[in-house]
Amino acid sequence: MVRSSVLGYPRIGADREWKKALEAFWAGKLEESEFQLQLQEIRLNHLRKQQEKGIDLIPVNDFSYYDHILDTAAMFGIIPQRFAFEGGAVPLSVYYGVARGTKEAAASEMTKWFNTNYHYIVPELSGATPVITENKPLAAYREAKEKLGIQGKPVIVGPFTFLKLSKGYSAADFDAWLNKLLPLYVQILQELAAEGVEWVQIDEPMLVTKLSDADIERLKTIYETFANSVPNLNIVLQTYFESVDRYADIISLPVKGIGLDFVHGLNGNLQSLKAFGFPADKVLGAGVIDGRGIWKASLREKLALLEEITQHVSADQLLIQSSCSLLHVPVTTARETKLTPELQEALAYADEKLDELALITKAMSSGSAGIAAEMDKCNRTLLALQQSAARNRSDVQAAVAELRVQQPERSRPFAERHAAQQAKWQLPLFPTTTIGSFPQSAEVRKARQLWRKGEWSHDRYAAFIREQIDLWIKLQEEIGLDVLVHGEFERTDMVEFFGEKLAGFAFTQNGWVQSYGSRCVKPPVIYGDVAFTGEMTVEETKYAQSRTSRPVKGMLTGPITIMNWSFVRDDVPREQIAYQLAYALRQEVEALEQAGIGMIQVDEPAVREGLPLKEDEQAGYLAWAVKAFRIATCTVQETTQIHTHMCYCEFHDMIDSIEAMDADVISIETSRSHGELIHSFELNTYKLGIGLGVYDIHSPRVPGVEEMTNMIERALRVLDPKLFWINPDCGLKTRGLGETVASLRNMVEATHMARAKHAAYV
Repeated sequence: MVRSSVLGYPRIGADREWKKALEAFWAGKLEESEFQLQLQEIRLNHLRKQQEKGIDLIPVNDFSYYDHILDTAAMFGIIPQRFAFEGGAVPLSVYYGVARGTKEAAASEMTKWFNTNYHYIVPELSGATPVITENKPLAAYREAKEKLGIQGKPVIVGPFTFLKLSKGYSAADFDAWLNKLLPLYVQILQELAAEGVEWVQIDEPMLVTKLSDADIERLKTIYETFANSVPNLNIVLQTYFESVDRYADIISLPVKGIGLDFVHGLNGNLQSLKAFGFPADKVLGAGVIDGRGIWKASLREKLALLEEITQHVSADQLLIQSSCSLLHVPVTTARETKLTPELQEALAYADEKLDELALITKAMSSGSAGIAAEMDKCNRTLLALQQSAARNRSDVQAAVAELRVQQPERSRPFAERHAAQQAKWQLPLFPTTTIGSFPQSAEVRKARQLWRKGEWSHDRYAAFIREQIDLWIKLQEEIGLDVLVHGEFERTDMVEFFGEKLAGFAFTQNGWVQSYGSRCVKPPVIYGDVAFTGEMTVEETKYAQSRTSRPVKGMLTGPITIMNWSFVRDDVPREQIAYQLAYALRQEVEALEQAGIGMIQVDEPAVREGLPLKEDEQAGYLAWAVKAFRIATCTVQETTQIHTHMCYCEFHDMIDSIEAMDADVISIETSRSHGELIHSFELNTYKLGIGLGVYDIHSPRVPGVEEMTNMIERALRVLDPKLFWINPDCGLKTRGLGETVASLRNMVEATHMARAKHAAYV
């Protein structure tokens, strides 16, 4: 019998009640007992909804108090020594300390979850002695069964993926660590089996990356150990985000089921299925509903795909699944009331995807005639959007077609530009700046809300924004920064702000998704051809520059980041969307320059997260990502200094591409990774201007001068001092005024000490 399955459900709730509970608890407004009760109710509501939708295998233990990788580390007592964890169940104070930092200890590193915009907390194995602090999957299973009568499917991050994503050990120690963890995993699984659990989902997304022969042997060891230890437990080995390269090896592992992504890994997985078949003694978790996109699935196309799959797999071996956890999409479209009908009807969030799974499962079990009306309606909906004027702008399509055959370049090479810019700006050794945003206080947020509601006029709101700019221009001058920013007080989000001013975008009311911790974002929807409609940032930037004699950077979000941090139409290649965005942003860059702004920062923090997981596809992506950036920035004069910014990713494998972007200055995160990125520059010469962030802005702690000085000195061992800038890791929007000013004062003091030490380079 065909069954439906979900790999995970969004944590945040339809009203972001999860986020609100976390932040109330952190602020001391919620006692721990009440906090626990609130999160339990949220968790049960999510399970109840899947139960009511008729999902057969409902995931449990996919819910988290912050991050599922942090949960796994805490379950095994893998807590960095600086948090003074003494064993036993990990208290929330320690758990959140690892995630967010404390006054005494820096937070653990945070980085992207594969090629998504979700961030996980990187486990630190150094000095750890793993033990089971709590069997979290068992607790989640019991809760679902006792409270709702749900025979849940516990979800566990597999040991192979967990170790591959961890740090604090050498490659030679991988097997030793695996030997430490395997008995703990076995104990977890044995306790689940003893409880009567039937199905367990073990997530191993690392299986879609390049695997060595040694990796395959490790996987055999892991899953043979599990098979021998819990022979009656049905384990589904779950992959997602791409196809599995070592397909023949993976399907031979001794598990009951294999989960494959037939959306983002469609071609590779389907080809492997046809070439190698599928074992008759296993179930295939066919991930046919997109767990990352928001577009309604074509029911006819999905059924056709499943018919193709069932030529190689018996229908009674099928689990109809989402391609990955629904963590990456909003909760429900039910509250979207302001979109055009042609767009709204084409959307499917998590709840609608549950409906799609139920419909497809019904059709596979009883025949497609039973859902004929739904299929017809779906086809009409998708066709209406495809034929809309928004998706058929000939002017934009013609301009992009011309750009595709051009090779955008600056008018002069970097060395000549640098000399001209230095002559113009007369910057000191180690110029100091910030990344762009300053704290958005409750007052700022309230003013924006009043303006959006129409209770404030445009003139009143504009005057308020100018007051904020005045305050922070003065503060930056008093702190002693060399290159200033206007603070971005008029902006809700670095992508949403630009999307609101470009054609081809739509904005949802409740399309929230989790980015990291309680940080939720509401990505814009790129549903049509993107076009420039008028100046977006000139007014505020020009005003800020009029208030100071020091240079003020114009602040833009780059084309690849706008694309990667949006929900993107799926009817054209992403490269085409990137060039449309780049062409629109070029017009804004030129407008800033014409308004007298001589430094322009085009941020691209999301370039790395869009990197394909398959190595043979990465060069092509990086080539057009670099080209898109250069399209946006190449037409300025040689004295106009182009900056960019990247953060919270591993960049060691794309240093050449970063340099190829040809930005005059790049600022890049390094403090959250405790300076490890600097090692990339020990191995690769970087010849352009660069600022490695000297302190982590995601923690409330104020770093000391010595801490920043150490970071500066390590960077100067591998980077040209004459090209080195000093800045925080990222924007300061989420920080408070006091901690921001204190941290920046310490940063400037550390800079003065570095200048005195390295004065010979002037």
